[in-house]
Formats: sequence, structure tokens, C-alpha cells
Amino acid sequence: MNRQIKQLNHYIKISNNTVFFGGAGVSTESGIPDFRSENGLFKAKQVYGFSPEELLSRTFFVHEQELFFRYYRENLIALNAKPNAAHIALAKLEQTGKLQAVITQNVDGLHQAAGSKNVIELHGSNHRQYCTKCKARYSLEYILAREIIPKCAKCGGVVRPDIVLYEEQLNSAVTNSAIHAISKAELLIVGGTSLSVYPAAGMLRHFSGGALVMINKSETEADTSAQLVIHGAIGEVLGRL
Repeated sequence: MNRQIKQLNHYIKISNNTVFFGGAGVSTESGIPDFRSENGLFKAKQVYGFSPEELLSRTFFVHEQELFFRYYRENLIALNAKPNAAHIALAKLEQTGKLQAVITQNVDGLHQAAGSKNVIELHGSNHRQYCTKCKARYSLEYILAREIIPKCAKCGGVVRPDIVLYEEQLNSAVTNSAIHAISKAELLIVGGTSLSVYPAAGMLRHFSGGALVMINKSETEADTSAQLVIHGAIGEVLGRL
């Protein structure tokens, strides 16, 4: 892996515009489980009787709110999670001017906690909540301090997490920002994702820069298109830069 790390360092050094695109694997090293993994799927079926895709769907939010919020509270909120070596390395790259943007599929806010400023959250953030009726904004602490189905203090509407649920479309402004960043990048580093979640994964087709780097524990469909492929933990790899 030493040779691959040297090659990655070289790509970063000569690039004037580097962008990082990350998935669930970036956060698993902080102790946040990947609910779409085999273990996450098994737990969801065993404990809740449904798949994660069903539990986190628009349909479930509308018709099965109590179970929706139970699953959300117990599986998507990790107040004690801390940024790992990957988050910290990316924040440092941004501070030195080498990294222009972090595009993440995660909703945990760990990139911001590490110090990253230009973070494009494709699927929203569980640190933001809003009322479905009057659109009043609330913190994560607000819903944690309320009953299982949190209600708005202003109008009584249901307060929901500001995340993109299954059956919902990505925010167009956020999507456009991500596509713009990818299309302008000279170096695109993709890490901690199997590229199986669409439409987010499809954004890579907008990259036309000099080098695509894939960092993931397992193979991905984009490996054959990459100039550099590193099979390893994202925190270990980026932590060695």
C-alpha cells in the first residue's frame, strides 16, 4: 500500500482542484453502522420486521410514523460519534487549499465536526429538523427531548429530520452543486462507498478530470475506470497522507 499512498500524494500535489466523494464507509470507522450492510439489513428485519429501505421511506413516514421515528432514533442518531482519521485528513486538505469540496451521502455531520467547511450533503443531515406544516426549523436535541412523534411548538405539525427518504428526490440545488464540483475537479477521490445508491452514484459520470481514485474495502463498478484503486479502510488510507 505504500506505493499506492505515494501515488495518491502525487495526484493531490499536482492537482489544483481536488474533490472527495464519500459514502457510509467513511463513518463506519467512527462507530456508525451502515444500515444497508448485511448486518444492518438483518437487524432491521429481525428487530423491526421491515427492511431499512422500507423503514426510511416516504410511505413509512406518512403511514407508520411511530415505527419510523423509533428506527430513526435508534439507528441514525449517534451523538457520541467522533470524526475519524478520514474526516480529519479531509479537513486538513481543505485548510491547505488542496481540497475544494466534500460530497457526502452521510447524514451524521462528522465532516463539519472535523472542520470541513464546503460540505455538500446529498442526503441531508440529521442535525437539522423541520416542521412539515409551517417549516419551522429545529435542532436534533429538540426531537430527542420529545415524545416518539415530535410535534412543532408553533403549529403542532410533525417535526421530521431534514434527510432525503426513499421515494423522495434529492434537493435540486444540492445536486447541482455536487455535479458542478465534480465536473470542475482535476482529481476526484471516491471513498467508503460501493456506488450502489442512485442517483448519487451516477454523478461520477460528470467527472472528466485527470485522475479518478477509488478507495474502498471491496471492489466497485468504477474500479476499472480509475487511475488508482486502493482496497483498504478509508481512515487508514487518508490518515497516512
